[in-house]
Amino acid sequence: MESEKYNTYPLSISAILGLIEANDIAIPEIQRPFVWKKTQVRDLMDSLYRGYPTGYLIIWKNPNIKLKDGTISSGKKVLIDGQQRVTALMTAIAGRAIINSDYKEDRIKIAFDPVAAISGDDEAELFQVQDFSHLKSRRWIPDIAEIFKPGFSSFKFITDYCNDNDQVSNDQLESVISKLKAIGNRLIGIIELADSLDIDVVTDIFIRVNSQGTTLNQGDFVMSKIAADEEHGGNTLRKIIDYFSHLSVEPNYFNYIKTHDKTFASTPYLDKLAWLANDNKTVYDPDCDDVIRVAFMHKLKRAKLADLVSLLSGRDFESREYKEEIMEQTYKDFQSGVLNVISQHNFSQFMIAIKSAGFISPKLVNSNMALDFAYTIYLLLVESGEVSVSEIKQVVQKWYVLSILTGRYSSSPESAFAKDIKQIGENGVVATLKGIEDANLSDNFWNVALVQDLTNISSINPIYIAYLAAQVYFNDVSLLSTSVSVRELISLGGDIHHIFPKQYLKEHNFDRNRYNQEANFAYLDRPVNESIGKMAPKDYFGTAFNQCSTKVIKCGSITDLDTLQHNLEINCVPQDVIDMDYESYDRFLEERRVLMVAKIKRYYYSL
Repeated sequence: MESEKYNTYPLSISAILGLIEANDIAIPEIQRPFVWKKTQVRDLMDSLYRGYPTGYLIIWKNPNIKLKDGTISSGKKVLIDGQQRVTALMTAIAGRAIINSDYKEDRIKIAFDPVAAISGDDEAELFQVQDFSHLKSRRWIPDIAEIFKPGFSSFKFITDYCNDNDQVSNDQLESVISKLKAIGNRLIGIIELADSLDIDVVTDIFIRVNSQGTTLNQGDFVMSKIAADEEHGGNTLRKIIDYFSHLSVEPNYFNYIKTHDKTFASTPYLDKLAWLANDNKTVYDPDCDDVIRVAFMHKLKRAKLADLVSLLSGRDFESREYKEEIMEQTYKDFQSGVLNVISQHNFSQFMIAIKSAGFISPKLVNSNMALDFAYTIYLLLVESGEVSVSEIKQVVQKWYVLSILTGRYSSSPESAFAKDIKQIGENGVVATLKGIEDANLSDNFWNVALVQDLTNISSINPIYIAYLAAQVYFNDVSLLSTSVSVRELISLGGDIHHIFPKQYLKEHNFDRNRYNQEANFAYLDRPVNESIGKMAPKDYFGTAFNQCSTKVIKCGSITDLDTLQHNLEINCVPQDVIDMDYESYDRFLEERRVLMVAKIKRYYYSL
């Protein structure tokens, strides 16, 4: 008979907060920033005061670990669902500060109106998020946490309050304050998962039960797992990952960490993040999941994050036991991997490789998955010495471009990561890359598949992005310009425009799906685009060709015929565009797609 996967029992709020304070139940310091709105904290307090149900908390007791001397150490209990509610209780009732969604320390103070409570009006607003008016009011209790402090004197409070609010009697107020304090005795249901559950099952439960609230994933579970393990420095490791990810997006946050997290600032790891304070030019801002994934893949040579959770728990995959030495080695290797990921040298060299391949802007990145594995490839090559330092960039560039052209990590990325990590372990990076090229880059791929992929109507199609990267890589000048490059327009936030003007096609009854074809897009300098207006291509390209004879500039800035023909070629525009109007539009798209793919192919084999 299958054993029960969990058991249930009730605990009072005061008991839950007490167990957390005593570290009997681990709640990671910041599994993620507190994302509830302040009004949600207010509503939770109101529900508890009124005796409404507030849901279950789910606790998982980590597997027991076999120590090196053969004895068994009992696993710690970790709160895996309900962290936002418990954090709300800790800040509103216990008076503890939290980290808000802006990564700033904050205390959410909830005010209470005893007069409204005494009125018995079910519609009355009893709780509010504290503002300045509550601090000045004699009627409101500006911070209910004061009521729950151990030294709180009900007698003195009631006497003082009734003196300030003579419409309230001592008995009435005593009843209300007793009911408010009784929030600490409210029972919340606890679901405790069996410690015999497989890590994969616990991870799946964690993701499923959180799917109705803030969306979580296996990376969040890893963060919860390591943050709860102070014995192996897990919380510091969690902060390294968390702070790196946040600084990647907001470099100014460095000074806040330095002044507000003295504990972390006293470690050597703050200096390892200091370079991010001046890092404002990047196309890759790894979040926590990205850091975890790259560190795990290149250092532990695995890809499934559920395996990381298992290893962090000391899992021996052969004996199916949980062993202390495996846990210790995993933390050691994983921390080493994280430090490799956040290294200024490693990250900067990887960014040089990606940018020199033409991916110079976040506009040219539509998924971090391919970047994650490209960074993994970089770190693997640095560690293994499989190729010379000068060759690493080329291999990384090819792997990245190949992965976006083939959509290698766009569907079930973890499975694709696992497959590639396994192949690399057996054959090495270079041989694995060669095998992927041989299996995918056929004539049919270049001549049919990619051409068909360019029939989309999105400017974030990876194939179109690869085309733009190729233009940047070749330092192409933008259409009908003599000096403004595609690189400049992308870097400076220029816009994509329609070669067959949108308004021109709309006037000839072309719908959005047709005029927004990727093969109709090009980066144009604004003056060039304004001179085109809504003219037919044969008209404005005709003007551009004529000005090569007249030398009178009317459209674009090219006045030399050879230069104009070369400009059309590098922008993949058919040379006979001078004869094209709306009736030629479909033919134009077909011809330009072929030219664009030919450019992408030349680009790939130039890397």
